Amino acid sequence: MAVIPRGRPGTSLGLRRPMLLLLLFCCLLAFFPCRGTSSAFHSFVGTYGVNYGQIADNLPKPPEVVRLLQMAKIKNVRIFDSNHDVLDAFRNSGLNLAIAIPNGLVKDISANPAKAMDWVNENVQPYYPSTRIVAIIVGNEILGGADSGLAEALIGAVVNVHDALRALRLSRTIEVNTPHSEAVFGSSYPPSNGTFRPDLMVYLKPLLDFFSQTGAPFYVNAYPFLAYMSDPAHIDVKYALMEPNAGILDPKTNLHYDNMFEAQLDATYSALEAAGYPDMEVRVSETGWASEGGASETAATLENARTYNFNLRKRLFLKKGTPYRPKRVVKAFIFALFNEDLKTGPDSERHFGLFKPDGSVSLDIGFKGLRSSSSSLLTDHRAILRYFSATALLSCSTFVFLALAA
Repeated sequence: MAVIPRGRPGTSLGLRRPMLLLLLFCCLLAFFPCRGTSSAFHSFVGTYGVNYGQIADNLPKPPEVVRLLQMAKIKNVRIFDSNHDVLDAFRNSGLNLAIAIPNGLVKDISANPAKAMDWVNENVQPYYPSTRIVAIIVGNEILGGADSGLAEALIGAVVNVHDALRALRLSRTIEVNTPHSEAVFGSSYPPSNGTFRPDLMVYLKPLLDFFSQTGAPFYVNAYPFLAYMSDPAHIDVKYALMEPNAGILDPKTNLHYDNMFEAQLDATYSALEAAGYPDMEVRVSETGWASEGGASETAATLENARTYNFNLRKRLFLKKGTPYRPKRVVKAFIFALFNEDLKTGPDSERHFGLFKPDGSVSLDIGFKGLRSSSSSLLTDHRAILRYFSATALLSCSTFVFLALAA
């Protein structure tokens, strides 16, 4: 009978055995990924992203949009659907893309796992990884809305999409999530008093349990603009715009807030903590300020929009946390990339864009557009005028000097 050597330290077999065991372990992990394993997704580069809405009939073609984003060095992009022209344009662009399942598809995908797999096969498989799809956003602002059936379906849709990704071995690289509006909060002032609405916890708790297992963040749409518009008599506009102001002091934590944006985030952290999820990250899925509005939307001005977006961009680039979570770096998607002329609702809804539909700059906060804006052209014309005025003055002075010398 042949004797199989056991292998001793220093022998080739002894060295190979640990390597073989490690290889076997890695294979098992690959074939049997565990849903309950928590790990942070790398679905956001840096701190600044943008929402690329397309409810308009005059926007640049997707390849031009990609060029604009690359020029602006905006690496994180969220769309509100799975437009295949956009998915194609983003191939090999180096940009992170979060795609979305609209509210109208949530019930069907929740009721039938096969629908979730069909959606992933149609909208992810043909494009990934050359199109860097980093997240699938299921619905938008569903909880707190009027459709209780849609709220009930949300967790099922989230789980089914995640399971479809897991079957394709993509669940560790593509995050699944859903954004929430301020309507999910029962209270948010002061920030330490942040809580979720008790009537929504039946829907929120299973979502939060699931996200705590997958390591996904909690997405919230945070709009100081809307908060200020709802109560301008009691809110300092400078506090909403991140301009110098007295701010507020939270009496429970003794923390000082000099802007509403950070207060809204910490109210969300407090609500998560009160619900039993103190370690969950909060990420901003939408924030912005309208540059124009109707007669009653007096705060929607070009100057206010520029001020808020400029101060927000500057604050995000500091890569810091909030007063209550100082070590948790704030990350946000700005709303929005373009003004969208076909959006319904108040006039302000059509004027949140950083850029105009022709690709020129709408809000001058340091970005370059695909073409010069009217304000940039005006600046250029003034510079040219100053140059020729100076040249003419110099020539005139020279002529006078020569005449006197003669």
